[in-house]
Amino acid sequence: MRESVAWYQAGQAPPGNGGGYAGGAVVRPAPPQQEREHLGEWLRQHQNMSFPDQERALRTEPGFNRLPPAKQQRLLERLQQLDAMPPARRERMLAQIEVWERLSPEQRQQVRVGILELHQMPFDRQVMMHRAVRDLSEFPQWQRGDILNSPEFRHHYSDYERQVLATLMMAQPYEPLRRQ
Repeated sequence: MRESVAWYQAGQAPPGNGGGYAGGAVVRPAPPQQEREHLGEWLRQHQNMSFPDQERALRTEPGFNRLPPAKQQRLLERLQQLDAMPPARRERMLAQIEVWERLSPEQRQQVRVGILELHQMPFDRQVMMHRAVRDLSEFPQWQRGDILNSPEFRHHYSDYERQVLATLMMAQPYEPLRRQ
């Protein structure tokens, strides 16, 4: 039997039948991690600089040269990708980066497992789950658990699917104006 770390986030036992689990899923918000400087914050602080100036500033950032060369290269490539994006897309990406960087290593692993679980679902359920992630992103973190546990969500999504959604939502920023 494959056990997902996502089951432990909600304090529930792992599924016994391979698809869902007995008992109601109670979704709890992820605990906040201590504040520290993040790539997203750094990018916002340097957003008014040209790309070459940003690249120079990143290379001279304390600790950058201590990173493994592959990690340095990934950061420089991410900087270039962000520079090429339209402003609205860049802002969404920065928000996602900031949320991801605030997750603990355990939470990041939970999200990775949630993504794998999502990709193992039938295609029609994947489409519904992606739509639910998009819709839930429009609500602040503190409201998402109530929505996931609402009768309407319980009607459309199994306990297992709602737990996967809760796990995926740990890495989703609040985007109240996404559809406008």
